[in-house]
Amino acid sequence: MSLILTLNAGSSSIKFSVYLQDHDEPNELIVGQVENLGPAARLSMTINADAAEHSSEIGAADHSLAVKAILKALEPHLHGESVIGVGHRVVHGGVEFDKPVLLDEDVIERLSALTPLAPLHQPHNLACIHAAIATFPQAQQVACFDTAFHRGHPWVNDTFALPKRFYEQGVRRYGFHGLSYDYISSELARSHGDLANSKIVVAHLGNGASMCAINQGKSVGSTMGFSALDGLPMGTRCGQLDPGVLLYLMDQGHGSSEISRILYKESGIKGLSGMTSDMRELLASDADDAKKAIDYYVFRIQREVGAMAAILGGLDGLVFCGGIGENASEIRERIVEHLGFLGLKVDKSANTANALNIGAGTTPILVIPTDEERVIARAVDQLTK
Repeated sequence: MSLILTLNAGSSSIKFSVYLQDHDEPNELIVGQVENLGPAARLSMTINADAAEHSSEIGAADHSLAVKAILKALEPHLHGESVIGVGHRVVHGGVEFDKPVLLDEDVIERLSALTPLAPLHQPHNLACIHAAIATFPQAQQVACFDTAFHRGHPWVNDTFALPKRFYEQGVRRYGFHGLSYDYISSELARSHGDLANSKIVVAHLGNGASMCAINQGKSVGSTMGFSALDGLPMGTRCGQLDPGVLLYLMDQGHGSSEISRILYKESGIKGLSGMTSDMRELLASDADDAKKAIDYYVFRIQREVGAMAAILGGLDGLVFCGGIGENASEIRERIVEHLGFLGLKVDKSANTANALNIGAGTTPILVIPTDEERVIARAVDQLTK
C-alpha cells in the first residue's frame, strides 16, 4: 500500500492530508493542519475512517519543525506503509511552470528565483519543500502551482500597458488560486456535464479571494494579476488599487516594507472595518464600519462578476467556493441581488441551507466546496505511477 502526503504551506500554517494511492482516484485517509506557526503552534488532524480527532500543542515551531511534527503525529496511523510521494502547493510558477513537476535541485533553484514575484508566499512554500525532502528523503517531491491553471490566457488578459520590455521580464498578470479552479472545473465535468463546457464564473471567496472566467474548462480571465494583491478586497489584502496611491505613499516617506505590510496585512475588510478579517464577526456586528466593509466587499464582487461575464461574452453559470463562498449565505444573496440582468437569482431557502444548487433564475448558481489538496494528490498520483 503506497501513500501520498500533501502539504499546503501558508505563512502561519500548514494544511496536510494523507491519501492512499488507489487505482482510479487517491483515497483520503487523514486530514489536518498545523496552525499558529511561531512560539505556540498547534497540530490537529482527523482520521477519516472513524472520524477520530487528534490535537496537540507542539510549542515553538517553524515550517521545518512543523513538518517533523506532522510525521511524528502521522506515524502511528500509517501502519508502516511508505509515503511514496509528497505534493506541495507552490503559489508562483512564473511563465515557465504550467503543470505539476517533479522537484530536483535545479527546479527548486528556479522556483527560488521567483520569490520576488511572491515574496510573502514563495519562501514558505520553499521552506516546506526543503523540510519535506529532509523528512521524507525516499519520496518523490511534486510541486503544483497556483498560477498554472491560468497560463493559457489570451495575451490581452496577461499584459499590462507598460513598455514591452517589462512583459518580457515577467511583469504580467499571472492569476492565482489555480488549484481551486482546477478542482471546481473537474467537479463540473464529473457532476454537471452540461456546465463543464460552458461559460462559467467561479468566485473563490476566502481570506484570500479572486474570481476566474472559465470557458470550456479553460481559464480566460482572472481578477488577480501580477501578485496576490490585485482584484477583490480580501481579509487583509487591499485588492485593486490605483498605482498612483503607491506613488503618493512613497512620496510621503513610506518605505517599501511598510507599504507591503499595509497592503498585505492591514487592508481589506480588516482595514475598512478597523475590526477583523473574519467575515463571520463582521456579519454579526452592528458597527457602522463593519457594514461599510461588507458593502464594499459585495460591491467589488458584483463589479467583477460583470467583468468576467464580459470576458466570456456571456454567462452560463456562477459557482461559489472558499470559506466565505461556501458558508456565508448572506454574502452570496447580497452579491446576486443586483445581477438579475445576467439571469442570476437566489433561491433563499436553498441558499440558507448552503445547498449545492441555490439558483432560482435562468442561470444556475452552485456552491461547491473546493479541495486543493485533492488536486495536489492527483498530480502526485500521476507523476509517481
